[in-house]
Amino acid sequence: MELPDFMSYANKFSQKDFVEKISRIAKRAGAKLVYAALLLYYTLQSDKISTKDKAIIVGALGYMISPIDVIPDAIPIAGLTDDLAVLLYVLKKIWVDVDPEVKERAKERLSKWFDEDEIQEIDTLFE
Repeated sequence: MELPDFMSYANKFSQKDFVEKISRIAKRAGAKLVYAALLLYYTLQSDKISTKDKAIIVGALGYMISPIDVIPDAIPIAGLTDDLAVLLYVLKKIWVDVDPEVKERAKERLSKWFDEDEIQEIDTLFE
């Protein structure tokens, strides 16, 4: 799958829209997508990340929020695969800069939406 130019989606990102979308799609999207999104979201708030990386994160989160996708979100199962691909692509690029506290914070948030079995999905985040 070829990734879209997700930087063109940077203007779609807002904190309010992110929180609304994650809350709305959490169960349907699965723990892996939600965890990746939360990692990027919390990393974006860090002062340890470069402006360039923040711009890439904003583009990826904007793509996730946008109703205009390569594969529309309304298509069951497949509809969120492009969102996950974009999030994982960006997450891999910045992984060394993701603070352990951010990982813990994201896992803590997951526990509000998913049970322990579902959370185990994140153990294979990049697989």
